[in-house]
Amino acid sequence: MIPTLEWLPEGVNFLDQTKLPLEETYVLATDYKQVATVIRDMIVRGAPAIGVSAAMGVALGIDRSTATDIPSLNAEVEVISRTLAETRPTAVNLFWGIEEIRSLYNRLVDGNTPIPEIKAAVVARARQMYDEDIAACKSMGAHGASLMPQQGTVLTHCNAGALATCGYGSALGVIRAAIERGHKIDVYADETRPFLQGARLTAWELLKDNIPTTILCDNMAGALMRQGRIQAVIVGADRIAANGDTANKIGTYSVAVLAKEHGIPFYVAAPLSTIDVNTPDGDAIPIEQRAATEVTHSNGKQMTPNGAAIQNPAFDATPAKYITAIITEHGVLRAPYDQSIRKMVEKVAAGPELATV
Repeated sequence: MIPTLEWLPEGVNFLDQTKLPLEETYVLATDYKQVATVIRDMIVRGAPAIGVSAAMGVALGIDRSTATDIPSLNAEVEVISRTLAETRPTAVNLFWGIEEIRSLYNRLVDGNTPIPEIKAAVVARARQMYDEDIAACKSMGAHGASLMPQQGTVLTHCNAGALATCGYGSALGVIRAAIERGHKIDVYADETRPFLQGARLTAWELLKDNIPTTILCDNMAGALMRQGRIQAVIVGADRIAANGDTANKIGTYSVAVLAKEHGIPFYVAAPLSTIDVNTPDGDAIPIEQRAATEVTHSNGKQMTPNGAAIQNPAFDATPAKYITAIITEHGVLRAPYDQSIRKMVEKVAAGPELATV
């Protein structure tokens, strides 16, 4: 399993995804500010991995605090949480991860728990979330494997694999699970400009698993669909609105429209933590704007003329009408998504015995 991130006694260790595929190096974050930098600079990326990283960042901040009384610790926790929340706005998992640790912390404080026990408990919860993410990805794979073609080519955009999670992957986890069940699948990986997550990351991890992978320029998918060379599309998500509209890496919307035009199923794979029932639709999802230099420069070399205006939104929102199904760890959701999402969220909230739909 690819070690995307790991809790160590010294801090949280992250595989530096900005250096892949040519260099496998790690960045050790020894305090919450360094975790925030790792998230902001996309050393770690992918909504599920960001969520667990944020949880570990809050836990690390609490664990390393020198506060000797609860009021002082409360003040620190506010700063820690705000610092991490300000790193990236689109992936709702970031805020879910922070809230998971904050909620536990608040319950422990309300119960007059001593500070050393609070520290141990929040660290244990953050580490548990790591294990839960891997289990969720494998469950997504189990639910989604049958949706993949028995034989053929699957297109994916960006990276929703082991590198975007704590291991195994969401969209790529479904592909992995299908192959483990005997499906004969190869993968087209969109390069995913401007950060090249598909070319650098998806291809790297699939080839490590000996899964046949071909990298496509982002503008090639339509032509290949017309030729009948793509049997399914599967992507991850950074936020899924209450009506099923889905934010994913910029360019996903275009792929979804092309898939619809050519009668190709378009699947989204994401954990339940990616669903934001408080966001009504895709228009309400905040879209991160990233630095112009990601577009203007490649490998340190300027590729665009001085004075040209640059647009660099990191994500776009795909309307639910283009999505064939949403694969979660609790089952497969289908339209009408406002109803199926609400039903799943209510069942999971009711307890594990009702959680699978």
